[in-house]
Amino acid sequence: MTTTVPTSAALALGDDALVLSHRLGEWAGHAPVLEEEVALANIALDLLGQARVLLSMVGDEDELAYLREERSFRNLQLVEEPNGDFAHTIARQLYFSTYQHLLYAELAAGEGPFAGLAAKAVKEVAYHRDHAEQWTLRLGDGTEAGHERMQRGCAALWRFTGEMFQPVDGLDVDRAGMETAWLESVQGTLRRATLTVPEGPRTGAWTAGAGRQGVHTEPFGRMLAEMQHLHRSHPGASW
Repeated sequence: MTTTVPTSAALALGDDALVLSHRLGEWAGHAPVLEEEVALANIALDLLGQARVLLSMVGDEDELAYLREERSFRNLQLVEEPNGDFAHTIARQLYFSTYQHLLYAELAAGEGPFAGLAAKAVKEVAYHRDHAEQWTLRLGDGTEAGHERMQRGCAALWRFTGEMFQPVDGLDVDRAGMETAWLESVQGTLRRATLTVPEGPRTGAWTAGAGRQGVHTEPFGRMLAEMQHLHRSHPGASW
Protein backbone atom coordinates (compact mmCIF):
# COMPACT_ATOMS: atom_id res chain seq x y z
CA MET A 1 0.00 0.00 0.00
CA THR A 2 1.41 3.37 -1.05
CA THR A 3 1.45 6.08 1.61
CA THR A 4 0.77 9.60 0.39
CA VAL A 5 3.49 12.02 1.44
CA PRO A 6 2.09 15.34 2.72
CA THR A 7 3.86 18.02 0.69
CA SER A 8 3.68 20.75 3.34
CA ALA A 9 5.28 18.57 5.99
CA ALA A 10 8.00 17.23 3.69
CA LEU A 11 8.96 20.75 2.59
CA ALA A 12 8.93 22.08 6.15
CA LEU A 13 11.22 19.35 7.47
CA GLY A 14 13.36 19.27 4.35
CA ASP A 15 13.85 23.02 4.25
CA ASP A 16 14.78 23.08 7.94
CA ALA A 17 17.52 20.55 7.32
CA LEU A 18 18.72 22.12 4.05
CA VAL A 19 18.99 25.67 5.38
CA LEU A 20 20.68 24.72 8.64
CA SER A 21 23.09 22.49 6.72
CA HIS A 22 24.13 25.47 4.62
CA ARG A 23 24.51 27.70 7.67
CA LEU A 24 26.76 25.15 9.38
CA GLY A 25 28.72 24.71 6.16
CA GLU A 26 29.63 28.39 6.37
CA TRP A 27 31.90 27.47 9.29
CA ALA A 28 34.26 25.62 6.94
CA GLY A 29 37.65 27.25 7.38
CA HIS A 30 36.38 29.43 10.24
CA ALA A 31 35.72 27.06 13.16
CA PRO A 32 37.60 27.88 16.38
CA VAL A 33 39.50 24.56 16.45
CA LEU A 34 40.15 21.81 13.91
CA GLU A 35 38.04 19.28 15.79
CA GLU A 36 35.02 21.56 15.50
CA GLU A 37 35.71 22.08 11.81
CA VAL A 38 35.12 18.33 11.39
CA ALA A 39 32.22 18.12 13.86
CA LEU A 40 30.19 20.94 12.32
CA ALA A 41 30.87 19.64 8.81
CA ASN A 42 29.62 16.19 9.81
CA ILE A 43 26.45 17.64 11.34
CA ALA A 44 25.91 19.68 8.17
CA LEU A 45 26.28 16.54 6.03
CA ASP A 46 23.82 14.63 8.22
CA LEU A 47 21.28 17.41 7.74
CA LEU A 48 21.93 17.59 4.02
CA GLY A 49 21.26 13.86 3.75
CA GLN A 50 17.95 14.32 5.56
CA ALA A 51 17.05 17.22 3.28
CA ARG A 52 17.73 15.20 0.14
CA VAL A 53 15.45 12.38 1.25
CA LEU A 54 12.64 14.69 2.33
CA LEU A 55 12.70 16.92 -0.75
CA SER A 56 12.92 13.89 -3.05
CA MET A 57 9.64 12.66 -1.56
CA VAL A 58 7.77 15.54 -3.19
CA GLY A 59 9.82 16.55 -6.24
CA ASP A 60 13.25 16.99 -7.77
CA GLU A 61 15.64 17.76 -4.92
CA ASP A 62 17.89 20.05 -6.99
CA GLU A 63 15.02 22.10 -8.37
CA LEU A 64 13.47 22.45 -4.93
CA ALA A 65 16.76 23.51 -3.39
CA TYR A 66 18.11 25.80 -6.10
CA LEU A 67 15.21 27.11 -8.17
CA ARG A 68 12.57 28.08 -5.65
CA GLU A 69 12.14 31.71 -4.64
CA GLU A 70 12.47 32.88 -1.06
CA ARG A 71 8.74 32.92 -0.32
CA SER A 72 8.44 29.26 -1.36
CA PHE A 73 10.72 28.00 1.41
CA ARG A 74 8.97 26.68 4.51
CA ASN A 75 11.84 26.47 6.99
CA LEU A 76 11.77 27.79 10.52
CA GLN A 77 13.20 31.27 10.90
CA LEU A 78 15.45 29.88 13.64
CA VAL A 79 17.58 27.81 11.26
CA GLU A 80 18.16 30.68 8.82
CA GLU A 81 19.58 33.02 11.45
CA PRO A 82 23.24 33.95 10.77
CA ASN A 83 25.93 32.00 12.58
CA GLY A 84 27.19 34.93 14.64
CA ASP A 85 30.00 33.84 16.93
CA PHE A 86 30.55 30.20 17.90
CA ALA A 87 28.40 30.51 21.03
CA HIS A 88 25.52 31.93 18.96
CA THR A 89 25.74 28.93 16.62
CA ILE A 90 25.73 26.55 19.59
CA ALA A 91 22.62 28.23 21.01
CA ARG A 92 20.87 27.75 17.67
CA GLN A 93 22.00 24.11 17.64
CA LEU A 94 20.79 23.50 21.19
CA TYR A 95 17.33 24.85 20.45
CA PHE A 96 16.88 23.14 17.09
CA SER A 97 18.54 19.77 17.72
CA THR A 98 16.54 19.29 20.93
CA TYR A 99 13.34 19.93 18.98
CA GLN A 100 14.38 17.77 16.02
CA HIS A 101 15.37 14.86 18.26
CA LEU A 102 11.99 14.91 20.00
CA LEU A 103 10.20 15.21 16.66
CA TYR A 104 12.03 12.35 14.94
CA ALA A 105 11.68 10.10 17.99
CA GLU A 106 7.91 10.52 17.83
CA LEU A 107 7.76 10.10 14.05
CA ALA A 108 9.94 6.97 14.22
CA ALA A 109 7.54 5.40 16.69
CA GLY A 110 4.62 5.83 14.29
CA GLU A 111 3.70 4.37 10.90
CA GLY A 112 3.45 7.52 8.80
CA PRO A 113 5.41 8.39 5.64
CA PHE A 114 8.31 9.83 7.63
CA ALA A 115 8.77 6.88 10.00
CA GLY A 116 11.56 5.25 7.98
CA LEU A 117 13.58 8.44 7.62
CA ALA A 118 13.03 9.36 11.26
CA ALA A 119 14.18 5.96 12.51
CA LYS A 120 17.56 6.50 10.84
CA ALA A 121 17.87 10.24 11.41
CA VAL A 122 17.03 10.15 15.12
CA LYS A 123 20.37 8.44 15.76
CA GLU A 124 22.22 11.22 13.96
CA VAL A 125 20.25 13.92 15.70
CA ALA A 126 20.97 12.37 19.10
CA TYR A 127 24.63 13.20 18.44
CA HIS A 128 23.75 16.72 17.25
CA ARG A 129 21.84 17.29 20.48
CA ASP A 130 24.61 15.91 22.69
CA HIS A 131 27.20 18.02 20.86
CA ALA A 132 25.17 21.18 21.44
CA GLU A 133 24.47 20.37 25.09
CA GLN A 134 28.12 19.65 25.87
CA TRP A 135 29.28 22.90 24.27
CA THR A 136 26.56 24.84 26.08
CA LEU A 137 27.84 23.47 29.38
CA ARG A 138 31.46 24.09 28.43
CA LEU A 139 30.88 27.69 27.38
CA GLY A 140 28.28 28.63 29.96
CA ASP A 141 30.20 27.26 32.92
CA GLY A 142 33.63 28.20 31.58
CA THR A 143 35.34 31.52 31.22
CA GLU A 144 33.62 34.82 31.82
CA ALA A 145 33.81 35.64 28.11
CA GLY A 146 32.36 32.25 27.12
CA HIS A 147 29.55 32.59 29.64
CA GLU A 148 28.66 36.07 28.40
CA ARG A 149 28.66 35.02 24.73
CA MET A 150 26.59 31.91 25.40
CA GLN A 151 24.06 33.90 27.41
CA ARG A 152 23.82 36.49 24.65
CA GLY A 153 23.26 33.84 21.97
CA CYS A 154 20.56 32.06 23.95
CA ALA A 155 18.74 35.31 24.63
CA ALA A 156 18.91 36.52 21.03
CA LEU A 157 17.40 33.33 19.59
CA TRP A 158 14.78 32.64 22.25
CA ARG A 159 12.05 34.50 20.38
CA PHE A 160 12.40 32.16 17.39
CA THR A 161 11.68 28.97 19.33
CA GLY A 162 7.89 29.14 19.55
CA GLU A 163 7.53 28.56 15.82
CA MET A 164 8.85 25.00 16.17
CA PHE A 165 5.62 23.94 17.83
CA GLN A 166 3.13 25.52 15.48
CA PRO A 167 0.95 23.09 13.47
CA VAL A 168 2.19 21.85 10.09
CA ASP A 169 -0.25 20.25 7.65
CA GLY A 170 0.42 16.53 7.41
CA LEU A 171 2.62 16.34 10.50
CA ASP A 172 0.57 14.55 13.15
CA VAL A 173 2.52 14.82 16.40
CA ASP A 174 1.82 15.78 20.01
CA ARG A 175 3.05 19.36 19.76
CA ALA A 176 2.01 20.32 23.27
CA GLY A 177 3.83 17.33 24.72
CA MET A 178 6.90 18.02 22.61
CA GLU A 179 6.98 21.65 23.68
CA THR A 180 6.79 20.69 27.34
CA ALA A 181 9.62 18.18 26.92
CA TRP A 182 11.66 20.71 24.94
CA LEU A 183 11.31 23.38 27.61
CA GLU A 184 12.25 20.95 30.37
CA SER A 185 15.33 19.77 28.49
CA VAL A 186 16.59 23.17 27.34
CA GLN A 187 15.93 24.91 30.63
CA GLY A 188 17.69 22.07 32.46
CA THR A 189 20.74 22.37 30.23
CA LEU A 190 20.90 26.14 30.61
CA ARG A 191 20.67 25.94 34.39
CA ARG A 192 23.41 23.30 34.54
CA ALA A 193 25.52 25.65 32.42
CA THR A 194 24.93 28.41 35.01
CA LEU A 195 23.02 30.38 32.37
CA THR A 196 19.82 32.31 32.93
CA VAL A 197 16.80 31.00 31.06
CA PRO A 198 15.78 33.81 28.67
CA GLU A 199 12.65 35.75 29.44
CA GLY A 200 10.07 37.08 27.03
CA PRO A 201 7.50 35.55 24.71
CA ARG A 202 8.35 32.76 22.26
CA THR A 203 5.30 33.38 20.07
CA GLY A 204 3.01 36.29 19.37
CA ALA A 205 2.49 39.28 17.14
CA TRP A 206 5.77 40.94 18.03
CA THR A 207 7.97 37.85 17.95
CA ALA A 208 9.34 35.67 15.18
CA GLY A 209 7.39 32.82 13.67
CA ALA A 210 6.29 33.05 10.05
CA GLY A 211 8.90 30.98 8.25
CA ARG A 212 6.42 28.15 7.75
CA GLN A 213 4.27 30.61 5.80
CA GLY A 214 7.17 31.70 3.62
CA VAL A 215 7.98 34.92 5.48
CA HIS A 216 11.67 35.06 6.24
CA THR A 217 14.20 37.33 7.91
CA GLU A 218 16.42 39.68 5.92
CA PRO A 219 19.59 37.55 6.15
CA PHE A 220 17.83 34.60 4.52
CA GLY A 221 17.63 36.29 1.12
CA ARG A 222 21.38 36.85 1.06
CA MET A 223 22.05 33.29 2.17
CA LEU A 224 19.72 31.90 -0.49
CA ALA A 225 21.38 33.93 -3.24
CA GLU A 226 24.73 32.49 -2.27
CA MET A 227 23.40 28.94 -2.03
CA GLN A 228 21.66 29.06 -5.41
CA HIS A 229 24.21 31.12 -7.36
CA LEU A 230 26.18 28.32 -9.03
CA HIS A 231 23.14 26.29 -10.08
CA ARG A 232 21.35 29.32 -11.49
CA SER A 233 24.48 30.56 -13.28
CA HIS A 234 24.93 27.28 -15.16
CA PRO A 235 21.44 25.88 -15.86
CA GLY A 236 21.45 22.32 -17.11
CA ALA A 237 25.14 21.79 -16.42
CA SER A 238 26.34 18.28 -15.59
CA TRP A 239 29.50 17.19 -13.84
